[in-house]
Amino acid sequence: MNARSDNTSDQSPNSQTHVNSSANIAAGSVGVVTPQKFHFAEPLTLECNRTLPSFDLMVETYGTLNSDKSNAILICHALSGNHHAAGFHSVDDKKAGWWDNMIGPNKAIDTNRFYVVCVNNIGSCFGSTGPTTINPDSVDANNSDDPQVYGPDFPLITIKDWVKTQAMLSDRLGIDVWHAIVGGSMGGMQALQWSVDYPDRLKRCVVIASTPKLSAQNIAFNEVARQSILSDPDFKDGRYIQAGTYPRRGLILARMVGHITYLTDDAMKAKFGRDLKSGKFMYGYDVEFQVESYLRYQGERFSENFDANTYLLMTKALDYFDPTRDYSSAVAKDTTEPAVPLENSIAASVESSKANAQNELEDAVATIEDIESDRQQELAALKAAFAHTQCQYLVVSFTTDWRFAPERSQEIVDALMANGKPVSYINIDAPHGHDSFLFDIPRYMGAVEGFLTAPFITHHRPATGERS
Repeated sequence: MNARSDNTSDQSPNSQTHVNSSANIAAGSVGVVTPQKFHFAEPLTLECNRTLPSFDLMVETYGTLNSDKSNAILICHALSGNHHAAGFHSVDDKKAGWWDNMIGPNKAIDTNRFYVVCVNNIGSCFGSTGPTTINPDSVDANNSDDPQVYGPDFPLITIKDWVKTQAMLSDRLGIDVWHAIVGGSMGGMQALQWSVDYPDRLKRCVVIASTPKLSAQNIAFNEVARQSILSDPDFKDGRYIQAGTYPRRGLILARMVGHITYLTDDAMKAKFGRDLKSGKFMYGYDVEFQVESYLRYQGERFSENFDANTYLLMTKALDYFDPTRDYSSAVAKDTTEPAVPLENSIAASVESSKANAQNELEDAVATIEDIESDRQQELAALKAAFAHTQCQYLVVSFTTDWRFAPERSQEIVDALMANGKPVSYINIDAPHGHDSFLFDIPRYMGAVEGFLTAPFITHHRPATGERS
């Protein structure tokens, strides 16, 4: 592990390398960037009540921080993302950062104007402290002779934990108030949590293709993905690094399940249809359809660059996310079943059938009423969570996103409007499903750019919002 023992970063906050001479690097890119490792020597107590004795955060920055540190934007990454959001790591690097179309000179997040920071969350596998980094307890126990990685011993983490570490990074950088905090998918959850936990430390919050909390269906998808990994014989109870194995097949299956949910049926039909790889049926269980080949390729590529324990941690953090948890109040419901009288005649049976039909109708009405009651309860909890927020919001959804459907974004908007908070909402027509937040869609990019550069609303308006 390449960590420092002091409480300073490996490089100064503004340190970055730009080399724009390569033909591979377009004029609109931030150029070649060098990641920075920030070491925090102080203990970090997590929501699960476990403590990391110290931790590292991998960070990339783009642009220049102005003298009063008022132009800083924090980027929060999604499940499989990391700190490398824009630019290249070398002049020969052919793949730019995961949000390069959003971040750069004259782009939606303009690095000529803003100082952009992207941090890799703890629990990840890209340099921040996580399952693949050395567990300091193993160093102490073995007198440094045989240090072991955390592996499955790394504690479970939450969105709130990530936001807490990001706030500590903000202090290190001397940034008291962020111009904006921006995130898509799981990154949007972090941005939302920031506005609740540190309301006076951000002026703008951009929540893209996200949700106030996961639905039962989304938790189910995550559980299938986790079981794919946990049931792989090479998982070895999470100690595959020590065993010299790797649950490659389980991780491939997990990614395949996830990737299906990121796309739409129409997008898959347009891209693959029922096209056969060889042009004819092979009557076997190997790859025959183009969509099978695509999913296996995506899974294979992902398994080469991601850690299985990290995948488990990240999906659990998604499941746990609920900014209303500290604001919800339990409501007891009467679940007592009415007594069913014993039938003792044909006439009684007929009357019973009529009563059953009436009961079924009443049950259907009650179900609708329960759904509406739950919706109102969740709205009230969200409203309570957002009551003390001070930033202005941009919420973005995509018409074909069925993983985090537009209705989930509208729940956020409704709660903010109910509080009289300044919020703009836009639902973008895009064919790419949940992955749309990664695409260069002019209306989407324009909305983000306009929001970031518009004057800050210093006084809350009445309970109205902007929708488009």
